[in-house]
Amino acid sequence: MSTELLETPEEQGVDYAIEVEGLTKAFGSFYALKGVDLRVPRGEFLTLLGPNGAGKTTLIKILATLSQPTAGFVSVAGVDMKTRSVEVRSVLGVISHQIYLYDDLTAEENLRFYGKMFGVANLESRIEGLLRRVGLYKRRHDSVRTYSRGMQQRLSIARALIHDPEILLLDEPDTGLDQHSADMLGEMLRDLNVPGRSIIMTTHHLERGIEMCDRVAILSGGRIVFDRRRELLDVGDFRRTYYEFTGAKG
Repeated sequence: MSTELLETPEEQGVDYAIEVEGLTKAFGSFYALKGVDLRVPRGEFLTLLGPNGAGKTTLIKILATLSQPTAGFVSVAGVDMKTRSVEVRSVLGVISHQIYLYDDLTAEENLRFYGKMFGVANLESRIEGLLRRVGLYKRRHDSVRTYSRGMQQRLSIARALIHDPEILLLDEPDTGLDQHSADMLGEMLRDLNVPGRSIIMTTHHLERGIEMCDRVAILSGGRIVFDRRRELLDVGDFRRTYYEFTGAKG
């Protein structure tokens, strides 16, 4: 398997939303991450691809402060995660196949809980606006357990946006959705890509991931093996490229 060097800009003056150096994560004798180096400039949308077991979710969990690295350095929004994890969480929004919602609470109650946790100003207005944006305002008084999988995922987007985070981490957000719900989610994710907001998204959907991003990286075997700006990609031939660098069909 070949390896391409990172093409991430490293010149002086670049403002990075995320910096990762020598990141390692071990589970006993198994290493899920093996010295990952990654830099994401502010305002960039990075799609992170890779087969099952590549380490994508492990990396996202570490960036989201949900897991501690075994070794290495992580900085989010210029803040050292190791010493100031609470501050890091205040600038992050996380969307994944785990919705991080309370089943027994209504949509409004879930958003109110997270909004208060982040100290969101004008919270009730913010809740109403987000519920209308994700198409759940009419179901705002219903408990989350009565929602379909697609509705729960839309509410999880509202949860992640309640404090208007500058960095979004999306870990395979369309897992388990039917085609209609996945298409709706794709439209919503495009709306999240606003100037100044940095996004890292892991996905198995190569074409959709490439379509939305500024840059593509491939994680395989716990290492970044490919990293290239979207405009430099041969999009039509990318499935072959993906297979070359992962040994797994995309």
